[in-house]
Amino acid sequence: MNGVWLEPWHRAVSLLPFEWAQYSFMRLALLAVILIAPLLGGLGTAVVANRMAFFSEAVGHAAFTGIAIGVILGMSGPLWPMVGFALLLTLLITWIRKRGGLSSDTAIGLVMAATVSLGIVILSKGGDFARYTNFLIGDMLGVTPSDVAGLAVLTAIAAALFLVFFNRLLLCSMSPALARSRAKRPGVAELVFACTLAVVVTCSLPWIGILVINALLIVPAAAARNLARNTAEFFAWSIGVAFVSGIVGLIVSFYASTATGATIVLAAVAAYAVTLLFSRRRTG
Repeated sequence: MNGVWLEPWHRAVSLLPFEWAQYSFMRLALLAVILIAPLLGGLGTAVVANRMAFFSEAVGHAAFTGIAIGVILGMSGPLWPMVGFALLLTLLITWIRKRGGLSSDTAIGLVMAATVSLGIVILSKGGDFARYTNFLIGDMLGVTPSDVAGLAVLTAIAAALFLVFFNRLLLCSMSPALARSRAKRPGVAELVFACTLAVVVTCSLPWIGILVINALLIVPAAAARNLARNTAEFFAWSIGVAFVSGIVGLIVSFYASTATGATIVLAAVAAYAVTLLFSRRRTG
């Protein structure tokens, strides 16, 4: 995809009176941040409410095994093996939780330990592991027009699924017993959300990085909790914090020459600190 359809975006952003706006890679990165950061912020509300932080962490770290599978199969790119393995991992964790009699944390920890270790062992065979370490920190500034198109499609699909199942997920987080009695098969909503989360996290890894992807889900939602008075505000504040943190972190990383994903997370952490002060004033 040659990116001709992005020309209006490039022309508009290049009119901004900032140095970073004159670089095409920064304009592409900005569009990618505008797409992915609010999506992660919105999904993060359900992650926090349903206590799925450890699950999203496991999916991110198990990406190494997906990459390893792609290497074994001789595939040119790691994305599809990573996505496929993330979905398989989600189903495996769900099955172990239901059939193994284990708690969620224990089941996730068991699967995570096995998959992460397996992936690292395979990729480190022959001392060639260093070529895959770029997935640890991500490369937001390397986003291409094709990546942006893919992110736009992913954002639209994930947002639609999330909105359809949001009420069921909220009910499950508040009262699992009530959800089972009133909702139609609440387990389906939980599984759909888990699969959606797995795909979004995995697709974001090349740009955000394995080490910080989970923080970008959790921190905006945590900041939103300090400000929100109801569910709608919780959702809106989380998206807002993620959006602003994404843009601020991207621009700061340009001038400071730092890893973009990690800088975005630090901006979100700073936002959390500010909201914590407001929260204490409100409850004090």
